[in-house]
Amino acid sequence: MLTPDEIGLIRVFASLGPAERERLCRVAADISVAPGEYVAHEGDGPALFGLLEGRIEAVGIVDGAERVYGERRPGDVLGEISIVLGLPSPAGFRAAEPSRVFRIEPHDYHALAAVVPEVGRQVGLLASNRIGGPRGLRSIVAETTPERAIVLGYRWDASCSELRRFLDRNQVRFKWLQPDVPEDAEQWSGALPAEGDYPAVRVVNGKTVVRPPLQRVAELLGIATEPAAAAYDTVIVGAGPAGLAAAVYGASEGLRTIVVEREAPGGQAGTSSRIENYLGFPSGVSGDELASRALQQARRLGAEILVTRSIERIDAVTRRVHLDGGDVLEARTIIVACGVSWRRLEIEGFDRLAGKGIFYGAARSEAANTHGLDIHIVGAGNSAGQAALFFANHARSATIIHRGDTLEKSMSRYLIDQLATRRNIRTLFRTEVVAAHGDTSLEAIDVIDNTTRNTTRLPSGGLFIFIGADAETGWLPPEIALDGKGYVLTGADVRGTTRWALDRDPYLLETSVPGIFACGDVRFSPVKRVAAAVGEGSMAIAFVHQYLREAEVSPAHA
Repeated sequence: MLTPDEIGLIRVFASLGPAERERLCRVAADISVAPGEYVAHEGDGPALFGLLEGRIEAVGIVDGAERVYGERRPGDVLGEISIVLGLPSPAGFRAAEPSRVFRIEPHDYHALAAVVPEVGRQVGLLASNRIGGPRGLRSIVAETTPERAIVLGYRWDASCSELRRFLDRNQVRFKWLQPDVPEDAEQWSGALPAEGDYPAVRVVNGKTVVRPPLQRVAELLGIATEPAAAAYDTVIVGAGPAGLAAAVYGASEGLRTIVVEREAPGGQAGTSSRIENYLGFPSGVSGDELASRALQQARRLGAEILVTRSIERIDAVTRRVHLDGGDVLEARTIIVACGVSWRRLEIEGFDRLAGKGIFYGAARSEAANTHGLDIHIVGAGNSAGQAALFFANHARSATIIHRGDTLEKSMSRYLIDQLATRRNIRTLFRTEVVAAHGDTSLEAIDVIDNTTRNTTRLPSGGLFIFIGADAETGWLPPEIALDGKGYVLTGADVRGTTRWALDRDPYLLETSVPGIFACGDVRFSPVKRVAAAVGEGSMAIAFVHQYLREAEVSPAHA
């Protein structure tokens, strides 16, 4: 229990009289934390803490990597910037050893400062020094952060494009150099790799590798590819919006949580250039920005995120998850949130030019490749409209190619209205792409007018395809019921298959195997939106808790 003498151990409170110390003892929370636990997370609301025992580190995430800004020792306060400015905490405060702090809420601090102005003055000076001092936040922000990797590769090399997207979506700062640009080649110290050895990656202060698998790149950059434990409360398959939402809520609610992602966080939404109807972002948000924030939040709350790892099979009876490479995870529950994959077009030239001017989806990282070019977009849904608006800011022109005769059936009204205001965006109706041409990269496309049956060749500097997506669930065990198109059945849809063995009804997001849940686009549902995926991811954790409580009461059902 906090005592008046302990209050006086904190330097800014040393001059307080007995009455003020007694009052703080009544209102302050006495908190003990183990090494690795957080007193406050980055972004938490204002509060002031006094450190009585141990050592606390101020930490943040910079370019996907953790950074320690400084530390606090007994007698120090922490949280002075947020309490003085009334802002969310600019850093997280994590125990480096067993520690004890007391927490003062804003209204109690301000009441004290009104009675004892000297306390407010001292805390204000500390906050000012933390912001503008020699090692304050201002100097840290002003420091030039070096890139963590240098990528050397050709503009239209599909492997180079894949590598750059991987680094972007894992929040890794990097510099991209093109070997056929003289100024770039000069920045690559040493001899250039042989012609067949692109892309090459040089890790800053590390080694250089050529044509590396993404898993090797992740290992060199310290991005987690190996599980830290053998057993988890919940294993989440996929790091799209649904999987990341489940990770955030699972970790924040005390579940040992791991996410396994075969590529990079973000899922299909990560390839969306703009999402304008997502709640809380009045100016819109790109898919990769939304995924980046969710990834940082999940990691901050303690979820493990494995990338470049695939799940080879799930044992439906034991709930063991078998990863590529032989790793086996013991899971009390499993959440399938692996999303869907873009549907491919079987058209002449498409496979050969994929990643070399032809792309499925439209990540913002491709904008640099469209400057001053005429680009084309296949599709008529919201993703296609958002891509047209985004790329129209970079390309000379953006043309939507749609085999129907109107956009109203498939695109939101607000997008149609915005498209109409852009002079360099047009739509070709009743038209389809029938071929793509180019030697080393896309140069032109052939389109057919379905009304006249005339074929026209159009110069094209980029073709972005949005024709829907398909579930890839063939790897799931046969015990998990699917619909005719491969989507995972859950809840009432499972009950109708006669595959459910328990007396109770399956939970809304529970598959035909108790304890295995599905959420997001992979789940059979008419709603395919980012907001729905995020909501289902958070809801899945609520059902995980219900299942685990049930399992404790009835172990036979676990």
